[in-house]
Amino acid sequence: MHDINDMLFFAHVVKVRSFSEAARRLDVSKSRVSKAIARLESGLGVRLLHRSTRSLSLTDVGEAYFEHCDRILEELSLADTTISRLHQEPRGKLKISAPVAFSTMHVASALPDFMARYPDLSVDLTISDRLVDLADEGYDIALRITREPGQNLVARQLAPIRRKICASPSYLARRGIPLVPEDLGEHNCLDYTFMNTQGVWHLNGYNGDVSIPVAGTLRINDDEALSQAVLGGLGLALLPTFIVGKDLQEGRLVEVLPGYVPTERFIYAVHLPNRHLPLKVRTFIEFLLQRFGPTPYWDR
Repeated sequence: MHDINDMLFFAHVVKVRSFSEAARRLDVSKSRVSKAIARLESGLGVRLLHRSTRSLSLTDVGEAYFEHCDRILEELSLADTTISRLHQEPRGKLKISAPVAFSTMHVASALPDFMARYPDLSVDLTISDRLVDLADEGYDIALRITREPGQNLVARQLAPIRRKICASPSYLARRGIPLVPEDLGEHNCLDYTFMNTQGVWHLNGYNGDVSIPVAGTLRINDDEALSQAVLGGLGLALLPTFIVGKDLQEGRLVEVLPGYVPTERFIYAVHLPNRHLPLKVRTFIEFLLQRFGPTPYWDR
């Protein structure tokens, strides 16, 4: 196997018909070019060039070898151009895993804008609350709502995920407004069972964390379904603002006990450690950061 640099030097010498000019264009010494040609001829066991004080020409073998060198170098140049384009513009398939409610309400609606910006990129989105194994299942990136994104992954915080105690105006007109956490014991508190903290709401108040026992007539393992029950006037619930933000903004729901909010969680973008993060992953993370921001639109 011959050194690519030696082949490069040889091709330049042939094209400009001069050792000196080839050395000038390559910004190396003339002796380095001469040694490269000598190594090629020695390795091949043939003479590639006829040299004289006034002219330089190819031997028959040299002419055939030059055609191969030129083609190889052209392919290398094309490969460099392709890699450069891949680094400049995201392309290929981006495989994403994201939680059900958040994806349905905020990720899916963001994709048309994202994909319009990057037409050479396709997206494979899996909507699931299951924690996927990025390495084994071939995901480029996963979105996760959590307090701690976990070890062995690189995590980028995208936006806070806040929960508020919400009720409909009709429920509050009927049952009254709780003024302190202990008042919740007198209310129909609908419980979200997916978090595995049934029967107790963990709140963060003026004097630190408080845990309040609650009870109600409905338990649901899905936040969107729970929000529908609250909108219907059935009771109070701790609901994520990314689901009920618009309902709060437009008055269909009312926040109660606003001084007592659960400990914040965040939506993270997680990916495998990679010294050279693919541009498609980096671009998607930056897009979501711009779209959501530290104060996401559902909390404004």
